[in-house]
Amino acid sequence: MAFLEKQSPGRVLLDDTVALTALIEASQNLQSHTEYIIRVQRGVCTENSWQVIKRYSDFDMLNSSLLVSGVSLPLPPKKLLGNMDREFIAERQRGLQVYLDFITQHHILATCQLVKKFLDTNNYSANYTEIALQQVSMFFRSDPKWEVVEPLKDIGWRIRKKYFLIKNKEQPKERQVLSWVDLGPDKFLSDKDLQSTMKLLPSLTNPYIYPVTFANTSELSALVIRMFQEKGTLRDLICKVKPKEAFMRKYCSPKKIQGLELQQIRMYGRQILEVLRFFHDKGFPYGHLHASNIVIEDNTCKVLDIENSLLGLPSYYRPYITQFRKINTTESIDVYSFGHLLYEMTYGRPPDAVPVDQYPAVTYTSVVSVLQSILSTDACKTGMPTVAQLLQTPLFSDVLLFHSEKLQFKIPTKLRDALKSAKECMEKRLQEEQKTNQQHRRLTRAQSHHGSEEEKRRRKILARKKSRQSAYENEEDLSVKYNNNSGSGASSPPTSPSSPTPPHTTGDFISQCLVESRLNQLVLQDFDCA
Repeated sequence: MAFLEKQSPGRVLLDDTVALTALIEASQNLQSHTEYIIRVQRGVCTENSWQVIKRYSDFDMLNSSLLVSGVSLPLPPKKLLGNMDREFIAERQRGLQVYLDFITQHHILATCQLVKKFLDTNNYSANYTEIALQQVSMFFRSDPKWEVVEPLKDIGWRIRKKYFLIKNKEQPKERQVLSWVDLGPDKFLSDKDLQSTMKLLPSLTNPYIYPVTFANTSELSALVIRMFQEKGTLRDLICKVKPKEAFMRKYCSPKKIQGLELQQIRMYGRQILEVLRFFHDKGFPYGHLHASNIVIEDNTCKVLDIENSLLGLPSYYRPYITQFRKINTTESIDVYSFGHLLYEMTYGRPPDAVPVDQYPAVTYTSVVSVLQSILSTDACKTGMPTVAQLLQTPLFSDVLLFHSEKLQFKIPTKLRDALKSAKECMEKRLQEEQKTNQQHRRLTRAQSHHGSEEEKRRRKILARKKSRQSAYENEEDLSVKYNNNSGSGASSPPTSPSSPTPPHTTGDFISQCLVESRLNQLVLQDFDCA
């Protein structure tokens, strides 16, 4: 095809879900302002770090842009007079560190381009909307029946994925959504196999998968068209927000949230588990289940973005998944993601932190038991149920499904083998990252333990014991040396084995007194330390 021919150099290998951390190392005063020297690190490897220099005005500008989220951000206040005082600068530096910690640990804010660009200008300064529009325009020239109605600015969370509301000139009243995205770091299919698989997607028939109108790829990016759902996604329904609003505005701090009724939870949960089973049976990697990837149509859940894994895009929950080595396959990622989705359907919001061992009061005890089997500390560390096991739980086992249409998704054997190989490569990259993270946690715990007060006291006690033992051995050496010197002036009379033991000499008595005196001193020292 002619579209997407002019590309920016190189495929995107950067994983945007890897966390950035920021530490203010120092501050420096210039003529009229203070600059803060920040050490930024991607992931847990200290080698992957760099410095950025920011003024307070830079923080203030970022904060103004993030206010749209509705989140209460802990930026230290402005001060016009005395803002060059040493004590004030130290206090402000501590406040700015709290601010950086907050925005880099917030699941949505940390992945937005504003924060990424603030900390990593080299990798996140591109205007992705403009790049996407250029590529879409090339596609329209090759297929002129399409026309852009409006850009849907920032309705998704991915930095490199952009959406446009479009229409088919032959059916001008229908609205469809075109998504454009760079290929990601988990793209392991060959270009030929990827193109073949993407062309199969419009032929896929399943009542719980939202249909694809058109899908195609180039060497570096992909384009997919679907019908526009006026009511938005399941998360839009839960948060009671308008579908076309920006992701950060809609979901960071929604004002009106409402969980679903038990009947809806059971029905939607069963439908989603059925489509996950379908993917697993077909050997098709998904791994992108969350409330913004589901639409409700005629009381039926339909999943979106089934192409994401093919395109190498990391999962929405990857920052969580990389912390647990038991979640190491696309199947277990789907189950873990289902746990998050079930929590959100029940309580109207995502969990504050994971693992989850304490749950808000709810009358649906059968829901809580399933949540515990997926999101608890024990489940995340030792293993979660499979999709088949979840379907057998009382919450879902007796839910009746009324769709009888034939499921259709024929994948040629050669392509199935390519998908299996790509899936294994994705899982291997995940497992390597999990291993690195675990090693980092062990090292951090060891360093923390080594510097703890308890460990310092233990080392002091060991040092005192070692010193006491060394002193005692030295005293023994001195006594032996003294005995040898005192007896060297005259030869001792020979004794036979049957002779009685001779009485103690003066040297023996003096050395014994010295040893006892030294031991008493050491005992008194220990008593004083205690």
